Amino acid sequence: MGRHRDERTTSDRADLYEVVMPLLQAMYHEFKDFSKKKPDGAVGKNTILVTNRLLRKCRTVLESEPSLEFLDLLNEDDVPHNSDVILMLSQYVAAMEQFKGSYYGYDDFLEGHTWSIRD
Repeated sequence: MGRHRDERTTSDRADLYEVVMPLLQAMYHEFKDFSKKKPDGAVGKNTILVTNRLLRKCRTVLESEPSLEFLDLLNEDDVPHNSDVILMLSQYVAAMEQFKGSYYGYDDFLEGHTWSIRD
């Protein structure tokens, strides 16, 4: 399971991952579609707020991961383009997938896939 057998995450972070990852993937795919049509299309303020709310939850999941220092939130004062948001979301998707790869896997004792939980 994961990088090292003794590495574990918390049940709160694993549960939050299960909630936010499908939302992150859906948002990523929506922006990817927008970006294909209008890569330089401006992102509205409400969309920035919704996106940052989701990204903050992702940051909670990733709070003790090394990848966190490379992940930013959208600047609410700037007007990012769809292509900017795609780049940022792709980094979050990769970091979240890395998180799952580190703490979720097959457990011989349980004979199934599970989170490696420390609490």
